Amino acid sequence: MNNMNLIPAYPEIFLVIAASAILLIDMYVSDAKRYITYLLSLATLIVCAVLSMADVSSGATVYTFHNMFVSDPMSALLKVFSYLAVGMTLIYSRQYATDRGMLGGYQGGEFYVLALFSLLGQMVMISGNNFLIIYLGLELMSLSLYALVALRRNHSVSTEAAMKYFVLGALASGFLLYGISMLYGATGSLDLTEVAKVAASGTVNKTVLVFGVVFLVAGLAFKLGVVPFHMWVPDVYQGAPTAVTLLLGGAPKLAAFAICIRLLVEGLLPLAVDWQQMLTVLAVASIAIGNITAIAQTNLKRMLAYSTIAQMGFMLLGLLSGVIDGNLFSAANAYSSSMFYSITYVMTTMGTFGMILLLSRAGFEAENLDDYKGLSQRSPWFAFVMMLLMFSLAGLPPMVGFYAKLSVLQAVLVAGDVWLAVVAVLLSLIGAYYYLRVVWLMYFEEPADLTPIVVNHDMRIALSINGVAILALGLFPGSLMTACAVAIVKTLTS
Repeated sequence: MNNMNLIPAYPEIFLVIAASAILLIDMYVSDAKRYITYLLSLATLIVCAVLSMADVSSGATVYTFHNMFVSDPMSALLKVFSYLAVGMTLIYSRQYATDRGMLGGYQGGEFYVLALFSLLGQMVMISGNNFLIIYLGLELMSLSLYALVALRRNHSVSTEAAMKYFVLGALASGFLLYGISMLYGATGSLDLTEVAKVAASGTVNKTVLVFGVVFLVAGLAFKLGVVPFHMWVPDVYQGAPTAVTLLLGGAPKLAAFAICIRLLVEGLLPLAVDWQQMLTVLAVASIAIGNITAIAQTNLKRMLAYSTIAQMGFMLLGLLSGVIDGNLFSAANAYSSSMFYSITYVMTTMGTFGMILLLSRAGFEAENLDDYKGLSQRSPWFAFVMMLLMFSLAGLPPMVGFYAKLSVLQAVLVAGDVWLAVVAVLLSLIGAYYYLRVVWLMYFEEPADLTPIVVNHDMRIALSINGVAILALGLFPGSLMTACAVAIVKTLTS
């Protein structure tokens, strides 16, 4: 271990320099040339992706900064998909943000800069190997997102959503910090590796450790948006500008998965019997309440918010199936299934909110389900893309969402929790209704609006690739599933 080795942190170092430079450059860019900020932001993401792909190829695990930062196969792969998610967000959001004055006047290109800084926070979370480093990354991401939700300062709904997000986010941070303080008090260390060793030694007070884990899981549940810590998700998703909702629902979910692995698996694996029971309750409640409540929604963004709650519950099913009676023989399969689920869900979410942005225009938000009536008559291709995305979220074959759910359920069955798999399947069948309702509206209802759909070429290409990729990954999921499995195995054995 080289404590002065900067190579593992090259993507983060480049991103913070580039984001700061873009912020300065944007000060001297006129509204008419705001595309310069947009192109520089995309170029930054491409360079970061190249740097992280080198880490994916090497497959090495390197610790630096006194063991507080780690670059391993899991972090490299998740970072690459985080760049992809943020890049797609910027492409999908460009016209929307311009039409609503989010890129002009006093606000400048702050949308792009804040998006990059939120990504930086996610990267620190993904590579953190120390409780406080992970917390610093979490706060950097959260503060950027709070500001983005409130970016439309004169929009009362956005301001209200930002206040709710900020207050509940602060509460989540409090839970997390309190849990960290209890774990530090019990183990005497903030280093995840040291905490795991001390917890496994049996020399510390088990009660204090368990209380610390309870508060830690509560803080993580807030960030994931799972029941009963889900109250901010529908209001923030609906109240935030759709471009920001897309940013909220995408890459941060990958970072949240990463810190679940870092904190619970790498740091607190000896206490798996305790936190797995908590995750079971969270998962079942989230899948049930998320799917059932979504049926009653008429606002698509709010419906997708409850869908997110249910989907995150499904992701937890993989995390809670790794340790069986103290045995780790199925851990790699369970955690890689959960990682695969997270990645494919984020890619599907990108396309779904991209469709909302596609149909929105100046003075009109395509948020209500009725706005999608007869979409197949207005644009057969984009109606087809939306259908692929809805089928994937519902878990219907041959979409990637079906394979993702199947792999997670397989991990649950291997763990012997047959009842849990049955409950998850039944609730998913209930949830399929509200996804298929969107397809029905697009293909079997008359259009309420015949306004031509005008799309930028970059968005048309990106959204088409997004939709086709969901189908292609469903037909050929092997390569991504293998990449996730290899990443998890190498990370856990390093």
